[in-house]
Amino acid sequence: MQTANLLPLVLVIALVAYALAYMRSRSVAEPLGGIRNLKSLPFYYAARAALWCAIPALVILGAWAGFEGRVIQNLVVSSLPAGLAPQSAGEASLVLSQISNVAAGKLDPDFVPAEVVGAADLLEQLRAQSRNFQTLLVVLIALLGAAFAWTRVQPHINARENVERTLRWIFFTCAAVAILTTVGIVFSVIFETVRFFGKVPITEFLFGSSWSPQTALRADQIGADGAFGMIPLFTGTLLISAIALLVSVPVGLLSAVYLSEYATKPMRSVLKPMLEMLAGVPTVVYGFFAALTVAPFIRDLAEAIGLEASSQSALAAGLVMGVMIIPFVSSLSDDVINAVPQTLRDGSLALGATQSETMKNVIFPAALPGIMGGILLAASRAIGETMIVVMAAGLAANLTANPLDSVTTVTVQIVTLLTGDQEFDSAKTLAAFALGMMLFMVTLMLNVIALKIVRKYREQYD
Repeated sequence: MQTANLLPLVLVIALVAYALAYMRSRSVAEPLGGIRNLKSLPFYYAARAALWCAIPALVILGAWAGFEGRVIQNLVVSSLPAGLAPQSAGEASLVLSQISNVAAGKLDPDFVPAEVVGAADLLEQLRAQSRNFQTLLVVLIALLGAAFAWTRVQPHINARENVERTLRWIFFTCAAVAILTTVGIVFSVIFETVRFFGKVPITEFLFGSSWSPQTALRADQIGADGAFGMIPLFTGTLLISAIALLVSVPVGLLSAVYLSEYATKPMRSVLKPMLEMLAGVPTVVYGFFAALTVAPFIRDLAEAIGLEASSQSALAAGLVMGVMIIPFVSSLSDDVINAVPQTLRDGSLALGATQSETMKNVIFPAALPGIMGGILLAASRAIGETMIVVMAAGLAANLTANPLDSVTTVTVQIVTLLTGDQEFDSAKTLAAFALGMMLFMVTLMLNVIALKIVRKYREQYD
């Protein structure tokens, strides 16, 4: 049985164990005519039985799924004769691919050596045996856990404490997995970044004003010296993000103020869903709109007033991106403004302040942390956007502050560097990790600055 098919089976066994333990706990409580004879409610005894049934089985199932493939591959490779045994990891990958294709029927056995056909038969045999053993072991562990929990339904056992302790460990494990995943991502990026700086000087990367990540494949190749200066990329990223925020922050914030303080309920019920629909439009649609409508309009308008504009410009990408991230600012700001206690509004109005003065001097300072969070979320969305930039701003890494010129961003270059058949050890590919690391540091710095601003200017009310 496949791993995916075993999950419902384990859940069914856990539900049966839950029901049986619940009925047994009710029967144990009968001598006193109720559940007072037990230290916990019957629900906790049933929940403990389900946990004892499901958790060990799922752990075995996950471990088996994680190590099954590698163990079977090692057994198949070790069965090959000395003449076909791979000598490197690359050869092993090719041999295993060939064996898997023969086993799956994608490759005619007549075109491969007989030893490979035998290895394919062995692969199928080991997979079948593994599935059988996996099913037997998982079901046996689940049944043993259910039986053990069923026998532990005793009046002197505090099942509630056991269940809560187990849930605390589950919650801790989930939090630890999330934290360790983040730490693993950061350290993997740091490791590849260090490898990149071993090939390219860090001063060239940090202070270089030219970006042309072309590396020579041969010693006599011309025109592939490579330039890895990040300044044009970060300049383009900040330029497009600044234009997007100049559009989204005022429009989104004023929209939130209107919806929360001035709009009637019928008007709010219509405008708020329509505004939030902008967040559901795919970015590729925004990209098409920017490339086919906004960019030509900006170019024609610039030519009409005597300016020179590129057919792909930072202004076109920034304007459309600003429209895209308006809901991030407006929705969060609206929710935060509505969360301000009504007593603050009533007190301000009772002292003679107007509605606009109340909004400016009372509500806005109280809602500032949430508003800043919405702006930061919009900024992060703008910095990480790729599709609109590719279609509306282009791929040229120009060092310019002119919004009418074509520019590119860090995320676009990361996608470009990691797309296609590339040597993973080359400076061109490793440059993507260095760009990602610098983008992470810049984003972290922006978050720290925003946190300091919030702590300095926010108003706290008891």
